[in-house]
Amino acid sequence: MTAPVRCRLRPANALDAGRTGWILHRFALDTPWMPVLYSEAETISFCGVMIDRGWVTVAEQEGRVVGFLARDGAEICSLYLAPGSCGQGIGKALLRQAKAAQPELWLNVFEANTSARRFYQREGFQQGARGTGQDNEEGLPDIRLDWVDDTKQETEE
Repeated sequence: MTAPVRCRLRPANALDAGRTGWILHRFALDTPWMPVLYSEAETISFCGVMIDRGWVTVAEQEGRVVGFLARDGAEICSLYLAPGSCGQGIGKALLRQAKAAQPELWLNVFEANTSARRFYQREGFQQGARGTGQDNEEGLPDIRLDWVDDTKQETEE
C-alpha cells in the first residue's frame, strides 16, 4: 500500500473558481450516467458563488487545486477530486476537516455513484432516505447519507 499523497487544505478564494468549476464539470463529462446540464463556464460561475459564500475548502498539491469540498453548515454540497487524484487520501482529508468543524453532517449521493457511496460508508456515514430523482435537477435517484460524531454526543449526555 502506498502512503497517502500530502495535500494542503485552505479556504478557497475567488481565483479558485476556475479550477473547482473545471473539476466539477469534468466529473459530469467523464461519468456516463451523469447528465451534463451546464457548460463549463456556468459550472465555474456556480463554484464562484459557493466560494463567495465561504463554503469551499480546496486541497492543493504542489500549488495546484486537486479537489474541493463545499459545505453549508451540516450539509456537504460537493466533494470532488480532479481526474487522477482519487485514492490518495485527498477526499478523506477534506472530509476529516469538515467532520472536525461539525458534530453532524449529511449529503445526498446519487444511487449510481457506487464509489462515492462506498467512500462515505467507510467514513462512517449511514444511509437514510432514498429519493426517486424528482427532487434533484439531474432527475437521478439519490440517497441521503448522515454522519454523527458519536464521541461528541457521548460527552454531551
